[in-house]
Amino acid sequence: MMNHSILKASLIVTLISLSSLAGCLANEDEEEVIRIAFTIKDDYISFDENPQKLADYLSEALGVKVELYPITSDALALEALRFGSADVAFMDGGSAWMGWQQYGLEAMAADQKSDGRTYYNAHAWVLNDSAAAQAHLDDDPDTDPFALLEGEVSCHTGWLKSAGMLIPMGYFIGQGYAEVVGDETDISSLRNTIYNHFSDDASIPESGTPYYGYSGALKCLSEDVGAVAFAKDSTVDLYCGSEQISENEDWCLDRDRYVALDSFGQAPSHPLMYQPERLDDTLRDAMVAALISLNETEDGRSILENILNTPGIVGTTSEAHLESYSSLIEHVPGISGYYNTKYSS
Repeated sequence: MMNHSILKASLIVTLISLSSLAGCLANEDEEEVIRIAFTIKDDYISFDENPQKLADYLSEALGVKVELYPITSDALALEALRFGSADVAFMDGGSAWMGWQQYGLEAMAADQKSDGRTYYNAHAWVLNDSAAAQAHLDDDPDTDPFALLEGEVSCHTGWLKSAGMLIPMGYFIGQGYAEVVGDETDISSLRNTIYNHFSDDASIPESGTPYYGYSGALKCLSEDVGAVAFAKDSTVDLYCGSEQISENEDWCLDRDRYVALDSFGQAPSHPLMYQPERLDDTLRDAMVAALISLNETEDGRSILENILNTPGIVGTTSEAHLESYSSLIEHVPGISGYYNTKYSS
């Protein structure tokens, strides 16, 4: 009876060992796969717009199977990278910052804007007859244009927009111009901070209202509703910079009326974020090289234009691409909690 029990136990151990070995062999034989989190539609007008074309291109370039992992938002892209459902994903600056700061994600590349940059500068725009503009233009280091904006009506592009709110408010708070009013861990304190530092009449518009977005903030300034508009470096030239007056918005003032104060900092373009634990340096570098090479062929340029919506891709790092943005928005009250809630819901 004892021998039978010992033999039975030995057989069980042997079977478990063989099963484990079979599993190891199966894992070794599994094809390596890179998964890209990407928004996928049910139908496309042509294959040129289908992100599968990007996956096929990368598969051929890398010699590794590349699959699409369907997502519908940056929040889901971030979740996919956090939990290993995907290996890489393009996402906006706020999502990338959260992934970098909180989840150990890294940037490997970034898309370019129409002028070839991977960022735009955030500015306060004022009119040339304002005290802030005069202080900016007088070459006197003792006059501070930013200090002169206190108490003025501010024109923002919308609630929690990068260039229109997060970057400038991060700057004003971080540099000691503005004090946080309310709970420093609650994002809603930002609204009261704006009202307290600028004016109760500050324009924080909702989508679809006249002063929403970059054009809306500039319109708010142009129509004398506010004294400062927070927008990006190209905003004025985009809406009011044409020599053909008819091509400008009907509310535009003469181009030389608008003065940009010194930049607060850079808002990053969409970076390609990855999970370092799942993608080694060699494969990462090969993927960056493959993406950069897209501009060298007609098919590649089609992928850039129709799928990635950019004229080009460049290699970068988290520090190079996100540090300026991070150093500003980290001063915004409750920003980490806001993103944590946004991406965990």
